[in-house]
Amino acid sequence: MMSFRVNLRNSWSRLEALWRNRQEQRLGRGPHPFWAMVSKEAADHIRSWRFNILLILVALTCLASLYSALEQFHANAGSEELDSSFVFLQLFTLSDGTLPSFITFIGFLGPLLGIGMGFDAINAEQNKGTLSRILAQPVHRDYIINAKFTASLIVVGIMFFALTMIVAGAGIITLGIPPTPSEFWRILFFVLLTVCYIAFWLNLSILFSVRFKQAATSALCAMAVWIFFSVFYDLVMRLVSRWLAPSTNASVDELVSYQEWMQNLMRISPNQLYSEGTTTLLMPSVRSLGPLTVEQVYGAIPSPLSLGQSLLLVWPQITGLAALTIVCFAISYVLFMRKEVRAR
Repeated sequence: MMSFRVNLRNSWSRLEALWRNRQEQRLGRGPHPFWAMVSKEAADHIRSWRFNILLILVALTCLASLYSALEQFHANAGSEELDSSFVFLQLFTLSDGTLPSFITFIGFLGPLLGIGMGFDAINAEQNKGTLSRILAQPVHRDYIINAKFTASLIVVGIMFFALTMIVAGAGIITLGIPPTPSEFWRILFFVLLTVCYIAFWLNLSILFSVRFKQAATSALCAMAVWIFFSVFYDLVMRLVSRWLAPSTNASVDELVSYQEWMQNLMRISPNQLYSEGTTTLLMPSVRSLGPLTVEQVYGAIPSPLSLGQSLLLVWPQITGLAALTIVCFAISYVLFMRKEVRAR
C-alpha cells in the first residue's frame, strides 16, 4: 500500500511538471522543443572541425577570387573591356585568368559544404544510439529531420551572407565605389540563390543519410552525384549533342529546336541552373539564356536589363532549384518517418 502511494505521488508530480512545462511554452517562458533542437544542431555545426575546415577553404578561395578580380580591374582600368555601368558587380564575375571568379568557386565548392553538413545527419545519430533516446522524449518525430535541415540552412545562409559582405566591403575599400541600390539587391538575390543551391545538396546528403546506415556510404553516394554533375555530365552531353546534331542542310527552325533541346537537357543539372541564375543576376547585360534568331535580335537595344526583368528571365532556374530541393526533402522526410529506430 505504501509503495502504491509513492508511485501515485511520483506519477502525479511528473504530470504536474509536464503540465507546467507546457504552460511555460505557451506563455513564451520556455523555448519550443523544435527551436531548442535547431539551436543545438547549429551549435554543433559551428563547433565541429569539419565545418570550420570547410569554412576556411571556402573563405580562402573567395578571397583569392577577389584578389584575381581586383588585379583584372587594375589591368583594364580605363579600357573599353571594363563595363562602367555595373562596376561593383564585376567583383563577383571578373577574373584575371589565373584563378576562377567568385561565382565559379561558389558553384564548385558550395555543394561540398552542403554534403559535408548533411551526410551523417541521421545515420550517425542512429549508430550512436542517441536517435532512439531523442524519440523516447515527448517530441514529434519530424522535429528531428526538420531541425537538422533548418539549422544547417541557417548556418549556411549566415556564412554566405557574411562572405559576400566581406567581399563587398573589401571592394568598397579598394575601389572606392559603393554599390548602387540595384547592385545591392542583385547581390542579395545572388545570396538567396546560393543558399537555395546549397540546400539542394544538403537535402540530397540528408536523403542518403536516411537511406544508408553507414556514414561513409552516404558520403560516397553524395560525392558521386556531385562529381557526376560537375565533371561527367558535360562530357555526356557533348556525346549526346554529336548523336543528335542535325545535318548541314537543316533549316533554321530545326537548328533552333536542336539548341533548345540540348539546353533543356543541360538544365537537368543543378550546376547549370545555378550558373545561369548567377550569370543573369550579376551580369545585367545578359538579355537571353536561349538561342536567338537574326529576326529576334534585329532592332533590339543593347542595354542592360533591370532587376525585375532579370528576375523574370531567371525565374525558371530559381523554380527548378527550389523544386529539386523540395523533392529531395520530401523523399527524405517520408523515408525518415517510416524508418524503424531501435536502440543498440
